Amino acid sequence: MTTQQLDVIGFGNAIVDVIARSEEAFLDRHGMRKGGMTLIDEPRAEAVYGDMGPGVEISGGSAANTMVGIASLGGRAGFIGKVRDDELGGIFAHDIRAAGVAYATPAATSGPTTARCLILVTPDGERTMNTFLGAAQDLTPGDVDAPTVAGAAVTYLEGYLWDPPAAKEAFLTAARIAHEAGRTVALTLSDAFCVGRYRAEFLELIRSGTVDLVFANEAELMSLYETDFDAALAALRKDAKRAVVTRSAKGALSVAGDDLVTVPAFPVAQVVDTTGAGDLFAAGYLHGFARGFTPEESLKLGALAAAEIISHIGARPEKNLRDLALEHGLRV
Repeated sequence: MTTQQLDVIGFGNAIVDVIARSEEAFLDRHGMRKGGMTLIDEPRAEAVYGDMGPGVEISGGSAANTMVGIASLGGRAGFIGKVRDDELGGIFAHDIRAAGVAYATPAATSGPTTARCLILVTPDGERTMNTFLGAAQDLTPGDVDAPTVAGAAVTYLEGYLWDPPAAKEAFLTAARIAHEAGRTVALTLSDAFCVGRYRAEFLELIRSGTVDLVFANEAELMSLYETDFDAALAALRKDAKRAVVTRSAKGALSVAGDDLVTVPAFPVAQVVDTTGAGDLFAAGYLHGFARGFTPEESLKLGALAAAEIISHIGARPEKNLRDLALEHGLRV
């Protein structure tokens, strides 16, 4: 087996988030589905951006956020995702490296601009995302660094990568390399609407063993099986080797065959912005999983990381998560 160099290598869309507060009337005016993620083209991105209130630019992308969370917990994380050699691409590369994540994917020198996600946060803290994938959709199998994947305990794949065909091939290439090296492959379902687009394919990935560990929230899980929560969870236990399901204020659980472990949500004074909650929950769980912690220990780290994220605007930690975990008596 290749020597382990990283705890987790993440594959995903390299995106810069533009986050602004919004009233629900804005969503109605632009025909947006509250709480969802919609893929948009560049003209639509320009129109929405022009109508948004003052925004904050923060490097994002689901799997990238997860890798930053792992680094903040003291883990060794890397990321593979495509940007263009433009201003936003430079911001993304700087931010993820500054957070302690290994990132060496070459920037595209032609083609669409760096991806951006326009995020509207309503007064209840719910986020509605409008994503222009741009250069991110040009991730190809050639961008998969085989030694890096083989040397990571876990390869973590973002469900959103299933949208662009070339990125889908990169996804499958990474999974094959990881399994050949005896490593674990994890998948986050990303979004209930994403699940709706690729339900059959995601189920095949899970049932075929292409992925070993699945992350989902309640809405994604019920969309996957098109049934209520209890029935969907029962089906997931049959199909997946291991899975983690987040349930917002109701906490989270992990299942592996007959084993079921639950933890409560970590208390938070005020929910400010739910952007990145699932990403950071995955960071905490993966950090523990890669280091051999118990499911309960890993879930608790996930709950803590998610609580930190929803207490402020943005999907990257503002506090050092390792220090925060130690303060609360958690193993890191």
